[in-house]
Formats: sequence, structure tokens, C-alpha cells
Amino acid sequence: MDFKQSIAGCVEDALNRAFGQAPLTGEEIAQALEVPPDTGLGDYAFPCFKLAKGLRKAPPLIAQQLKAAMDSPFLSRVEAVKGYLNFYIDRALYAREVVETALAQGAAYGGGSEGAGKTVCIDYSSINIAKRFHIGHLSTTMIGHALSQLYRFRGYRVVSINHLGDWGTQFGKMICAYKKWGDRAAVEKGGVDEMVKLYVRFDQESQDDPALADEGRAWFKRIEEGDPEALEIFNWFKSVTLKDAEKVYDILGVKFDSYAGESFYNDKMEPVIQELRDKGLLTQSEGAQVVDLSPYDMPPCLILKKDGATLYATRDLAAAFYRKKTYDFAKCLYVVAYQQSLHFKQLFKVIQLMGYDWYKDMEHVAFGMVSYEGETLSTRKGHVVYLEDLLAEAVKKARAIIDEKSPDLENKDEVARQVGVGAVIFFDLYNNRIKDIDFWWERALNFDGETAPYVQYTHARCCSVLRKAQQGGVQADYQALSDPEAQEVVRLIEQFPGIVTTALERSEPSMITRFSVDLAQAYNKFYYERRILDDDPAVQAARLNLTRATRQLIHTALGLIGIQAPERM
Repeated sequence: MDFKQSIAGCVEDALNRAFGQAPLTGEEIAQALEVPPDTGLGDYAFPCFKLAKGLRKAPPLIAQQLKAAMDSPFLSRVEAVKGYLNFYIDRALYAREVVETALAQGAAYGGGSEGAGKTVCIDYSSINIAKRFHIGHLSTTMIGHALSQLYRFRGYRVVSINHLGDWGTQFGKMICAYKKWGDRAAVEKGGVDEMVKLYVRFDQESQDDPALADEGRAWFKRIEEGDPEALEIFNWFKSVTLKDAEKVYDILGVKFDSYAGESFYNDKMEPVIQELRDKGLLTQSEGAQVVDLSPYDMPPCLILKKDGATLYATRDLAAAFYRKKTYDFAKCLYVVAYQQSLHFKQLFKVIQLMGYDWYKDMEHVAFGMVSYEGETLSTRKGHVVYLEDLLAEAVKKARAIIDEKSPDLENKDEVARQVGVGAVIFFDLYNNRIKDIDFWWERALNFDGETAPYVQYTHARCCSVLRKAQQGGVQADYQALSDPEAQEVVRLIEQFPGIVTTALERSEPSMITRFSVDLAQAYNKFYYERRILDDDPAVQAARLNLTRATRQLIHTALGLIGIQAPERM
């Protein structure tokens, strides 16, 4: 039963009975229904103030007359308080409906099919070739992955795109360094670290030998012109980088449908540039070709440099048109740090000025910066934390905690991996994405705080309770779930589908992360206050069903944000 819609229907009927008319539709009434901050004020409340003008009555009087006209078998009582109509759902009926619906739908509970036939493109992670994957890439990777999971959960076809940073003169410099001092076997063995050494050496030696910079530019020109040798080395650098990155992606459980990066659009920009010319949108500014955005309080969007070279915006325009043509997306999301906000505003505005209304389906999902134990990360200053090292350290620390707290646990290594990796992901996704994150070990791996280990431990606790229970075909007495602790768990379970909807509307995976904490906390309070394995079989059956639904929903919520749920900890 959808209690909100059912109450809205009852209010509509009561309006017709009491006043001979319903000034609001059932849908409008449902939208007006509120969840009181205190459950003592009811499960839902309807403010009668909107009706005062049309009915020419004071809201408190309207509330009283509606109360008298209400008729519903699923409400235990209705109260009129200061212009509000407060509804109290029958506790046992509420628990039965919510818990049995969740159990019947299983892993699909909270999901949906509204995305059937629609495609969402999500651009995230976007690592740079010849650079190691560091903690700064964690937010884009995990926010993007969580959004991918959420959209799939609602029936959308998702195209996950890793828009590689694989274009620019630095790659000419890399090839130049490799040709002068590199060794293929050393690069194959050392991976990205070996390539970084070559780049650093080039940077140092070019300060004493300016001719090196010209050689680097010449090699990049050869890449642009499709020179076979230059392309072979360039593509090999990409494959070595991706091989390194795949190790991290495998640990995180992240996969991509496309690795089409900047270089992929090298031959796809000219038609877009020509269309900008044909539509009179390109103007000259200090020798460069730009789209003037001053009427929209934005600086010009640079399309071509003085020398005719393309820019990041040119490639992103080409990418947008390619994605629309190839995937016909219903939505296209860019999970990129907030520093790029202006860039995406310009990009979307240019597409709008070109006359395409699908610019409205594009969204910049911005996020904050990451620091590590109070220190800002800086590659130049050498203060950088590589993600592979961070995850390995997390697993190591989780294993040490398990050795101390659960020395007899089987498969310790697997659980340590699930807990350690989960702690890092959860820490990253716990706060609103736009907030800056300061990563601290002590907070991330705390088994008592608002953390992944705490939620995972609650899941393991549910599994433990269910293992100990005598399974029997006893009819559950849902009156046993009328107490405040059980009702809070039921309320959260009922809210989950709506939370998934809002998380997608706001592109905010932290709503799922926080929900998992709220559910774990509510269940633990219920666990300590109520005897689950009760002497009364019917009472036990109801409490076990609530435990099953909680276990299932924690598993679902953690899975949506890319975290595994161990059965034993």
C-alpha cells in the first residue's frame, strides 16, 4: 500500500463529503502532505491553509470538519491540530504492508522501470595518460559509479565513459624522453612510475637545453598528423596507463563502457567548428576564434587559438555531439570538480545557442576537493597519495582490527578487503558531494561511528540473528512491531524508494550513504531494546521479518554506492 497516496485519496473523499467539493486533486493533496518532525504528531500531516480561501473558512475549522468526515480502515486515528490534520496509521498494518512488500520485492525493492528505453551517459574518473591514479580521482570515480548504479537500479541503460586525458604537447615530450633515454622493458615493468620518471627527466633537462622543447612539440605534431611511429608509442603509453589503472578499478569494482578520451575526437571537431561558423556564432578576439557569451555574463568560450589549435572546449563540444548522435541520451552527466563549473556553463550555453534543446539534458555534477589528514594534496610539492597505496593501507588496517576483534573469523583477508575498501568509498560518499573532504584513517575505519564498518557490522549482525533463528512456517504477529523502535525501522524501509528518487533528482549519492547509517542505527536500537528471538513464535516471526528486510536493504544500499556487505565480521 502507498500510504501517502491512500491518505490523499481519503482526504479528497472527505472534502467531497464535508464541503461538496474537493478544491485540490488527489495528486495535489499528496504533494501537500508532510511528514511531521515528531512521530507524536502523526505519520503524515495535511495543512489546511491552502483550502481557506476557496472554502472561505478558517484552517482550524476546515481541519475539524475534515476529521469528522474521514473514513479509513488503515488509520488508527486522525487529529485536528491548529489547522493541520494529523494521520496516525495503524501500526501493525503499517509494519505488515511495508515489511512484506520489501521482502516480496527482494533486491528490486526501491528500484523501478521508469528508465526503460532511456539512456544516460555518465562521464567520470577521466584519468590522465602517463600519470598515476591518486586520491584526487576518488570522488569523481565513486560518485560517477554510484550514479551509474542508481540509474541502472531504476531501469536506465547507462553508458559509463572514462574521458581520458590523452591529448596535448606533454605526450610529444613523453615520446621524446622515451626515444632518448627510455627502455621498453623498463616501461612495461615499471608502468606509469617509469613514464613519470622519463617526463621529470625531460622537464629538468629541457631547462638547460631549450631545443628539447622544440623536439617535444615536433613529436606531438607527428601524433596529430598520424605518423605511424608516434601513434604506436602514444597508444602503447595509453595501454600501459590503463593496465595500471585497471588494478585500482578492479579493487573498487568499477567498470567502464567507453574509454574514448580527448584524442578520440581529433577528427570529429571540424564539423562542429564549421556549424558554429555557419550559424554566425564564431567571432574573432585577439586572433582567436570564440563564441561571445557576454550577454549571459560569461567570458567568451575559446574554440580555436590564434594558430588554429583546438582547445578543451572544442573537444567537449565534439564529444557532446558524438554522444547525442551515438547514444541519443536522455541525460548526459559530467562528474567533474567544481573548479570546472564555468567551463560546463559555457559548453551548455554554446549548444543552446546552436539551437539544440538537448542542452537541458546535460548536467555538471560538481564535487569538492580532497585533502589527506589535514594536508592539501599537491603533485608539484610531492604531497600526493596514490589511490592504490591508500586502498592497500586501508585493507591492511582493517585486517589488523579484525585480528584484534574477531581472531576466529574465517576468510579474514576477504572481509578485510571488503571493510578496508568500503571504508574509503563510504568516507568519500558520506557528505554532500560539493563539500571538501579531509580523509582521516581514525574516522574512516571506526566501527562505532557513521562509517562503512559500522553499517557492514550491522548487516553481519542481521545475518547472525537469522542464522540462530529456528525457521518455521509461523504466521507473523505484526502487532509485535508496534513499539517505537520497530516503527522507526519500518518508517525508514518505507522511505527508501523515495530516497532513491531524490538521490537521482539531485545527483547526490550521499543520500544513500546516510540512509544506510540511519537504518543501521535504528535497527541496532531495536536490537538492543527488543528480544528478537522471542518465546512467542508469532512475535519472533515478525521481528525476524523486520531483520530480514533490514539486512536486505543494507545490502542494497551499500551495493548502490559500490560497497560489499560481509555476512560475518
